Amino acid sequence: MAEKVNCHGVAEDGEDESCCRHGPGYADPLDAMRNGPREKILYIQCPSLTEGRPDFLATVDVDPESESYSTVIHRLPMRYVGDEIHHSGWNSCSSCYDRPSVRRSHLILPTLNSDRVYIIDTLTNERQPTIFKVIEPEEVHSVGNASFLHSSHCLASGEVMISSLGDKDGKARGGFILIDTKEWKLKKNWEKDGKPAPFGYDFWYQPRHNVMISTEWGAPWAIKSGFNPDHVAQGHYGSFLNVWNWTTHELVQRIDLGLDGKAPLEIRFLHNPDEEQGYVGCGTGASVFRFFKTKDGRWDAEKVIQIIPKKVDNWLADQMPGSITYITISLDDRFLYFSNWFHGDIRQYDITDRRKPRLVGQLFIGGMISKDTQVKVTEDTELKDQPDPLIVNGKRVEGGAQMLQLSLDGKRLYVTSSLYRIWDEQFYPDLVKKGSFLLQLDVDTDKGGLTLNRNFFVDFGAEPDGPALAHEMRYPGGDCSSDIWI
Repeated sequence: MAEKVNCHGVAEDGEDESCCRHGPGYADPLDAMRNGPREKILYIQCPSLTEGRPDFLATVDVDPESESYSTVIHRLPMRYVGDEIHHSGWNSCSSCYDRPSVRRSHLILPTLNSDRVYIIDTLTNERQPTIFKVIEPEEVHSVGNASFLHSSHCLASGEVMISSLGDKDGKARGGFILIDTKEWKLKKNWEKDGKPAPFGYDFWYQPRHNVMISTEWGAPWAIKSGFNPDHVAQGHYGSFLNVWNWTTHELVQRIDLGLDGKAPLEIRFLHNPDEEQGYVGCGTGASVFRFFKTKDGRWDAEKVIQIIPKKVDNWLADQMPGSITYITISLDDRFLYFSNWFHGDIRQYDITDRRKPRLVGQLFIGGMISKDTQVKVTEDTELKDQPDPLIVNGKRVEGGAQMLQLSLDGKRLYVTSSLYRIWDEQFYPDLVKKGSFLLQLDVDTDKGGLTLNRNFFVDFGAEPDGPALAHEMRYPGGDCSSDIWI
């Protein structure tokens, strides 16, 4: 029997669904921030590290009033081995707020390695989700000419759009596939006449400004072979923002971010749909760019944050650059957070002055420059000393800060450590041996600041079927990176 859900798609005893006068999500970002419930569970994609074992979707109890707080309460194994489930999205979100008949009921799990798409039923029992359907790679290849599937967003039309990094043969192709959520079938590509961008990765749309902007990681074959600086120099990684006409689905402009903007990854418009600007984090460039609409109606970008490389001994090179692998923005558009995977820190910036972000919080979660590693920092313009390793519940936290998820009220930040298994093996071999983690930070939303909550620690190295990685996180009722207001 299905649990009753409130108008936000969250299970709630005793509420009659007929009371709803709107669709999923919230009227606007501040409504979500002020009136959204505190998160009680998280869904986390977990690539398996055990040979012959499939990846799984973990349900984690994050309710401090619960007896099972800070534990995995359910594991949903995928049907095949080697998928590499990575990012996720919903069948509907706040973009469907004006459609009362729509419910947030299914979590969409694209895969990187197998090109499958898993459709997960979270409505019937949100604490024990089940596989509803699997869209097989043959359909993805034949209908969408797509592979290496990444970001998933729901559209106001009721469709789901997923970005891809490759074509059916694995060559670089920044396209988008559409899923009809009534029949749960793959439709034609979103891009007009099947004309993609050269590279793909993430995307964010804003119909009020008739625009979608997508980003560029790299060619799937290059990513799958591990990070190689020569591949960057040879042009196998992107450095452009791709600007699309939302109405006609045409690529109308490409913004070159240059060397400092190599591998632009997560992109975020400000949540206020009237805003004509946002930010993108650049992985290899170790920078954050602000993008914005100009007076002549075109789009442009400017660098607003740069992580300075550290001079080091006993590493792959004599300088260790930063690596911004994820960014997110609070629902009131006041704070921007990013993870610096190589160095290991999470940073919080006050972006009230959109052109001049101000660092107000920083906390090291693992990383390759901890004092107990073989890496010795010989010159550092930011730190006086190498950070201590992070020990929680007697265990050293392996890897570096990577995926982030912020609570609706902006007061709690969750973090995991895995990027992509092949890259994890390359840069953090102990992470692959010992497994990933889930941590929670308390956020000072007044003056800024980050503090580790030592009462919360989920060790994916202690999984019953062997160690696992932990990647992106979702709340059943939506979050800062899944919901788009239009």
